[in-house]
Amino acid sequence: MNDAWPLVSAALLGGLSGFVASVPGGPVNATLLAEGGHKGFRWAFFVGLGAVVMEALYCTAAFAGFDALFGSRLFRATMELVSFLLMLWLGVKYLLGAPMPGEARGVRLMERRFHPHTAFWTGFVRVLGNPGILLLWITVTAMLLSRDWLADTWPSKRCFVGGVASGALLWFALLGWGVARHRDSISPAALRRLSQVSGVLLLGVAVVVGVRLIGLLAARHP
Repeated sequence: MNDAWPLVSAALLGGLSGFVASVPGGPVNATLLAEGGHKGFRWAFFVGLGAVVMEALYCTAAFAGFDALFGSRLFRATMELVSFLLMLWLGVKYLLGAPMPGEARGVRLMERRFHPHTAFWTGFVRVLGNPGILLLWITVTAMLLSRDWLADTWPSKRCFVGGVASGALLWFALLGWGVARHRDSISPAALRRLSQVSGVLLLGVAVVVGVRLIGLLAARHP
């Protein structure tokens, strides 16, 4: 059981991260809110599934980018600072309900290029065209690895990515079901409030990272 716990904890951490990261308003949530009511749950589920596949690829790419660098203590210390700044920035963005930089433009560009005609492909392309999602996973994975909350091994990383996919799919399935069954009960305003809750959570994480960073600086400079 002790040998399996790092993998289980990685999957649980990924599930929580994937669910929370999917709540803030974005192209996929907007698509489900706008069209899920008359196209039904099955259509909404496959939009979410396409989005989840691309999100898992972004998360894997974020891990791969850091794979050869985390042996450096300087890099780990630098990522502590970068994680704090990015979590603070993302928290404020979500709290204010502001779109991620390049989000709308990127989505339009990808849709003109790939012309999605199925529900799955629509979700996939709308995440592909949102650079803010890659930025988010770079931030999250860097923070988790630099703080040793996630083991720097590929089995743990694969479990984390699987958890991210499961958590994100759970959110999109719940949102799609809610919109398809109760068309008038889930409004953009309600989704905005959920986005603000995610912003508060991210700001809380930024505070934790900031306190740790201050402690590390104080220990090095008595």
